[in-house]
Amino acid sequence: MQLELKEKKNQKYSIQSLVANAEQMLSRIEYLHKNGYVHRDIKPENFLFGLNKNKNTIYIIDFGLTKRYRDPKTKNHIPYKDNLPMNGTVRYASINTHLGIQQTRRDDLETWIYCLVYLGRGDVPWQNPKKGDTIKEKYDIIMQRKMELTPEFVCKGLPSNL
Repeated sequence: MQLELKEKKNQKYSIQSLVANAEQMLSRIEYLHKNGYVHRDIKPENFLFGLNKNKNTIYIIDFGLTKRYRDPKTKNHIPYKDNLPMNGTVRYASINTHLGIQQTRRDDLETWIYCLVYLGRGDVPWQNPKKGDTIKEKYDIIMQRKMELTPEFVCKGLPSNL
């Protein structure tokens, strides 16, 4: 079963479920990072619940965009790159990803936070822009919204103790 909001539009997770899921999601991301990889497409659909006795265990999937962020021999961090094309899921993409900056661990963490906002609120404030005739225009509008919105606005509607 996927970790997503399927039942009805704008459904929200309870604070208890959100915290429990967030901890497991972060643990899976941390495992990838400790092994020198960045996922680059963190989103609720890429986390699944196990079955039967593992029904409360969350697993991370879809490593199609996963990339090493550290050289396996030297352990050096990959060099900085920019002017890269957008990849991943725009709803959860980090601002640096929108800007064409190579994704690293910080981007996985930013997208994880956007996932938590989505799961806690039932939406993110930049989804489904009304303007923009092309995909690029819509992506630019989403990026602009992400850059302009304050964390307080983005988290509006979430429990204050989260």
